[in-house]
Amino acid sequence: PPYRQRAGWKPTSQEDFGDGGSYPECHVAQYPLGMGKKKASSGNTLALQVDSEGNVRYDAIAHQGQRPGKIVQSQFKDLVPLFHRKDIDDSERSMDRPSEDDVQETADKTRAALEKLVNGKIKAAQPKNVPDSQGKTAFIRYTPGQQNGEAGLKQRIIKMTDVVEDPLEPPRFKHKKIPRGPPSPPPPVLRSPPRKATAAEQKEWMIPPCISNWKNNKGFTIPLDKRLAADGRGLQDIHINDNFAKFSEALFVADRHAREEVRQRSLMQQKLAQKEKESKEESLRLLAQRAREERGGLAPKPTAQSQAALKSSLAAYGSDSESGAESDEDSEDDEESRKIRDQMRQEKRRERERELRMNNMGTEQRAKQMARQQNRDISEKVALGLAKPTLSKESMLDSRLFNQESLSGNFADEDSYNLYDRPLFHGSTAAAAIYKARGNIAEGNEESFGGGTEEGIGKALDNDRFSLGQARVGFEGAADQEIKEGPVQFEKDTGDVFGLNQFLDEAKTGKKRGLDTGA
Repeated sequence: PPYRQRAGWKPTSQEDFGDGGSYPECHVAQYPLGMGKKKASSGNTLALQVDSEGNVRYDAIAHQGQRPGKIVQSQFKDLVPLFHRKDIDDSERSMDRPSEDDVQETADKTRAALEKLVNGKIKAAQPKNVPDSQGKTAFIRYTPGQQNGEAGLKQRIIKMTDVVEDPLEPPRFKHKKIPRGPPSPPPPVLRSPPRKATAAEQKEWMIPPCISNWKNNKGFTIPLDKRLAADGRGLQDIHINDNFAKFSEALFVADRHAREEVRQRSLMQQKLAQKEKESKEESLRLLAQRAREERGGLAPKPTAQSQAALKSSLAAYGSDSESGAESDEDSEDDEESRKIRDQMRQEKRRERERELRMNNMGTEQRAKQMARQQNRDISEKVALGLAKPTLSKESMLDSRLFNQESLSGNFADEDSYNLYDRPLFHGSTAAAAIYKARGNIAEGNEESFGGGTEEGIGKALDNDRFSLGQARVGFEGAADQEIKEGPVQFEKDTGDVFGLNQFLDEAKTGKKRGLDTGA
């Protein structure tokens, strides 16, 4: 329709567009020249079909993909005999046999189909290239030319046969690949004539070298300013957080407070130690004074100061119900004494636990432990001469370790299996091993070191080798002392200088503070 007369009209075919575009006044989906139209997907979805009576043919899916003309029985009426069916005419009900021509045509089609399948299988099983066993043969008529001045020679027939090649024979020649030849010349590149670069261009083309902080394979010496410039640190704005200053100030204040506390604590400990030292000196002074008075026969009545000193020295022995509240110093002394007692209890408990473990050990374990404690270091016994050799020769040496051949007469007898001439320690004791003569004595001398006995060593020490004689001038009273022949010996002094043992014995008898002895 012409323009402005297309109301209610819709284009239905490509001819309606007339090689033009869509109509804007027609408000329907239009696809001129098929542009923008979605193509139907070629899937397996079948279109809905109906039969002559208008019923939907659901058996159309059974006919999908079958050859044309093939009869597919997919309905219930196919089960009904043709004689009883009402929807077919008499021509379809005829049961005549096919003619000879139809039978022959069907047989030819079947034969052709079977031959096609069989030929395909045979060709697939046959090898591709099968060489001829005899080779190709050709006959050639050969007429030679004039040779050696002869006018003409007889013609002959030559049989040419190709040599049959063995397909399994390895290659006779090695094919070596040669380098590829030069390609076609490249197209010419048109360049501008060379001209000298200016200083500005040279500066622009200047590429700085790569400076690494990890590698320097060439071993160049790079100045620090160049390295820092290459690092790019100068381009960064350094900003320090304020919390660093606060943190350092807090650490300084904490350190100052800690030092002040340590100083105060040390001063307090010095004062306590000084007081404790003064109290001990005072108690000892009072005890010494009392001992001197008792020794002189005087027994004065003890004062309050002496009672306090004695009470502190004896750790408040006896009843002290009449005394008042203790001071802070006494409480600190009690705390220290309590700590000492606790430490002693812990040491005793550890010793009891160790003894219990020793008792619970097996016989072998206990023997090893006792041997480890007793024989802790054999080198000390060897140095002091306390190590005793085994006297039984059978236990010292095993005869099976030696050859049974006879030894030379210079060494020992045949029957003796002694490894050494004499024992390691011959008649020596600790004193004889420690106090021995000095000097260069020939090896193997029996008289050296007095024969190794204590008496011989004493005589060797008394021998005045250099004729010095006894000392004419010595210490006063040295001549009255007895001559020492062994190690330095000490005597234990059992005397009671301050009378503390007597005082403690009297205190243990149960007397009240042990002070009123004269009553």
